Amino acid sequence: MGIEQLPDSGHHNDTANVALGAWGLLVAVLFLMLGSGLLGTVIGLRAELAGFGDGTIGIVLAGYYAGFLAGAWVVPRFVGTVGHIRVYAALASLASVAALVHALTELPAVWLLMRVVTGFAMSGLYLVAEGWLNEKATNATRGRLLSVYMIVVMGGIALSQLLLTVADPSGSTLFILASILVSFAVVPVTLSAGSAPDTGWARQLPVRRIWDAAPAGVVGGFGAGFTNGGIMALGAVYASRVGMSVDRIAIYMGLLVLGSVILQWPIGALSDRMPRRRAIMVVSVAAALAAAGNALVDPAAPAALLAVFIFGGLTFPLYSLCLSHINDHVPAGTTIAVSAVYVFVAGVGAVLGPLAGSVAMSTLGAPGLFWMMLGVHLAVAGFALGRVRVRRGLPVEQQRRFTLVPSRGGAVMVHLARRHGRNGARSPSKKQ
Repeated sequence: MGIEQLPDSGHHNDTANVALGAWGLLVAVLFLMLGSGLLGTVIGLRAELAGFGDGTIGIVLAGYYAGFLAGAWVVPRFVGTVGHIRVYAALASLASVAALVHALTELPAVWLLMRVVTGFAMSGLYLVAEGWLNEKATNATRGRLLSVYMIVVMGGIALSQLLLTVADPSGSTLFILASILVSFAVVPVTLSAGSAPDTGWARQLPVRRIWDAAPAGVVGGFGAGFTNGGIMALGAVYASRVGMSVDRIAIYMGLLVLGSVILQWPIGALSDRMPRRRAIMVVSVAAALAAAGNALVDPAAPAALLAVFIFGGLTFPLYSLCLSHINDHVPAGTTIAVSAVYVFVAGVGAVLGPLAGSVAMSTLGAPGLFWMMLGVHLAVAGFALGRVRVRRGLPVEQQRRFTLVPSRGGAVMVHLARRHGRNGARSPSKKQ
């Protein structure tokens, strides 16, 4: 059974049938997450072992997100020219090669270039895979596909952290393993016979359009990208600096991501029962408190693992929460360009997060990373509070459903989530 056999009707209550219908795509995405997740963490550890300065580490790790933004802009044009399968195979090969180059040299300039290349390639891979999923999804299967895709993406990233224990990070084995995993992601896609998804994804990015509709969602999305990019890029560096062993770093980073998988659903359910901006405030303040807990707790104590689990469970869902707020205030008939705006804004935040985090760690020591996170979350909460006082919010009964979206998803996935979250067309609301 190939990707093209995704069912579009029948068995609506059987999530397993939906997942099996898209098995090729989901397996490919799982391999991508295992490879890219492992690579991102290993690079942070190796940069620390190689003696890179704080500023250099921040720049190198931010290169991934800069490349990701560039890929979201450029890759759709390639898809329209040569087709999705060829683009997917080319980008996976490019990402695989980039992983291997890290094992050949420790020159910061080369690593920065490879991180940009990897981000560019991964952005395109997300876009092709998610475009395929969007093309095959129907109203009956969309919600289940979003849930399964969320589990595969975040679960794959969490599992990838445990692969740190396979070999010594100071050697080349983990780079080779990451390359192998990304290469395997080509197989299930290139062997499928599905038709190409719609390539009409490339649109202009009217940032003002979303800002006019939901400023709190834009600011929150930027903050979510900022904190999520910063913690994913520098979390392993922090753990190394406070004296954690490689095995403990693997568990620490795994729990960070696992927290988001487990707590995203209850946070989403809560946000559907209260005004969305108030939910953003509550989650942001809670995430700020969790960041303070991580900065103050003894890194060697078991409480440190619980603290990072809670922090991950609060900071990552903020991405989906702010998207849901935007969904509440953007007309149902808008194009995918609106989705691209959200990814773009969060992506800019993700580029700046590692840069600011490295400065904070250099100035305040390793815990400075979490003190920075605390400041960002409080700023998001403060902005949401200001919007609550300026304009009346949308009644809870008129809000659309909370939509789960992994923070590493692309514009097509955000678009798919927006379609799933609609409860019917309505008139645009006032600026919130």
